[in-house]
Amino acid sequence: MDKDLEKPSAQYLEEVDQEFNDKNNVTSSIENIDGASPDASKFESVVEEPDFSDIDQKKLIRKLDFRLMPLFTILYLISFLDRGNIGAAKIEGLAEDLNLQGSEYNLCLTVFFILYAGCEMPSNTILKHVKPSLFIVAAIILWGIVMTLSGLVQKYADLLACRALLGLFEAPLFPGISFYLSVYYTKNEFLVREAIFFSAASIAGAFSGLLAAAITQMDGIGGLEGWRYIFILEGALTILLGILAYFVFPDFPQDAKFLNDREREFVTYRVKHDSNRDGESLKELSKLNHGQRTAPLGEDHSNNPKYFWAVFKDWQSWTMLLVYCGTCVPLYGISLFTPTIIKNMGYASTKAQLLSAPIYIVAAVFCILQAYILSRIGLRSPFILFNYLCILAGYVVCISMDPVKYPHSIYGALFVIALGIYPSFPLVVVWFSNNVSGTYKRAVAIGFQIGIGNFSGAYSSNIYRGQDSPRYLLGHGMEIMFVSIGLVAMAVTFVGYSISNSKKKRRLESGYYDEYTDQELIEMNDKSPYFIYRL
Repeated sequence: MDKDLEKPSAQYLEEVDQEFNDKNNVTSSIENIDGASPDASKFESVVEEPDFSDIDQKKLIRKLDFRLMPLFTILYLISFLDRGNIGAAKIEGLAEDLNLQGSEYNLCLTVFFILYAGCEMPSNTILKHVKPSLFIVAAIILWGIVMTLSGLVQKYADLLACRALLGLFEAPLFPGISFYLSVYYTKNEFLVREAIFFSAASIAGAFSGLLAAAITQMDGIGGLEGWRYIFILEGALTILLGILAYFVFPDFPQDAKFLNDREREFVTYRVKHDSNRDGESLKELSKLNHGQRTAPLGEDHSNNPKYFWAVFKDWQSWTMLLVYCGTCVPLYGISLFTPTIIKNMGYASTKAQLLSAPIYIVAAVFCILQAYILSRIGLRSPFILFNYLCILAGYVVCISMDPVKYPHSIYGALFVIALGIYPSFPLVVVWFSNNVSGTYKRAVAIGFQIGIGNFSGAYSSNIYRGQDSPRYLLGHGMEIMFVSIGLVAMAVTFVGYSISNSKKKRRLESGYYDEYTDQELIEMNDKSPYFIYRL
């Protein structure tokens, strides 16, 4: 490992790990049975883990939840609210007042995603070197300022510039918090917390419609149109939350001031040594190699540049990117255009805002419920399959029925689509994160999946064209295509993981890795034979 490339936090983790390893007693016993040769011996490895009996784990997790989850959920809610409120502003007259022509409105949506997606992976790389309490909080305040200024735009160019800057400053939040949660929680705990965090997106969808309906009643006050107040008031709220977040936003576990020394050690140790095999102890892992060596503990925390490039060379990065696009395109399609679709079913703009709210509320509840069940089971892919089939079924109804003649059927289909989209999004992110080991590689991998995948948001913002109203055959058809691609990619990923797991097990049992040192195996990260991909 290149020590020059390590940052203080990585050095700290290694010192803590060394202290614990000094306490470990690893013993092996060889018993000859009826004069059997040593080759027929029975091996047993016992790993004595550090003593954390003074730590109440459940109490500590509740402490983490209380400090992290409300803050992160509120911040993502306001983030999704700010990026999506342009859809509410549109049906309240934004396009007409700014005299937007042709595809200009769609281009304003597109430019947001270009900057947003393009900056997510670099921002996650920066996060490994800069305190989150400074980097993410600064981004929040800056996008709040941009959102407020969006309420003062006078022409197309002004709105385009504001949307571009909004994408730039919102980029660090979602991938950053997703990585952040992965260093505080074990893999099973991470799924539920990511679902709670992401459920803010669906709550924002509901809240956006209700809030927009209320704010637009200010139309005419101060000589400003109602849609301008949507941007101004929500932007001011974001600035206020950003300032408050500065005083409560925690840093990574080793620097977290709300934890004492023992708690910091325990949080760091249990995440670093979290096995990727549900229900299997380190002793059982070592038995795969007939007990001849103990399963190496932990993952590499160094910032070696080779782990950056390893993400691009890893086959799973590309298949999981396509799986992500299978839910990302429908997500932005439904969040940006649901009010417009409902309005074109014959409802007034205010009623269209209100009718969109129940869709997102039900989706948020289902998102958290499914994650809770999955955290107990450990499987990922079967539930992604179920969710994607729900999305497909909903869009098949939308594309095959006239919304003017069958408004209730289309409205019901939007429920089914949302029930498939919102639980899938955190599940796909967590599935990939669970199968990438090494903190630097995982930070880059999460940024890669979310960042590159969110370019599909730029695509989805252009498939629902005004001239296709009210049936939007092109938009619904493209959603079906992307979900289908995601399904195929998921099947390929499942098969790839299964083959890799079998290959690792065979090589481990054959002694293929006997010449590797424990440190070399740890530096292999998810390619280590002791790292088993979750299905």
